[in-house]
Amino acid sequence: MKAKIFITLKDDVLDPQGKAISKSLKNLGFEGISDVRQGKLIEIKIDNDNKSKVFNEIDNMCKKLLANTVVENYKIEITE
Repeated sequence: MKAKIFITLKDDVLDPQGKAISKSLKNLGFEGISDVRQGKLIEIKIDNDNKSKVFNEIDNMCKKLLANTVVENYKIEITE
């Protein structure tokens, strides 16, 4: 199975990199941009066919290492 973990800053956390990206896009002439939030994507392959066990294991990884749950949210997608 393959897991994709999308990690983003919580809405109330300042995102200076997102602000810099927004400013650069506007400077390049892109219009209508009101906000940019940046994040990260982590892909993990796991040799296990039990989707619920894989999800629980990935969730545990996120809580212990992959995401700082104080300032970040994460979303997990599992595919075969």
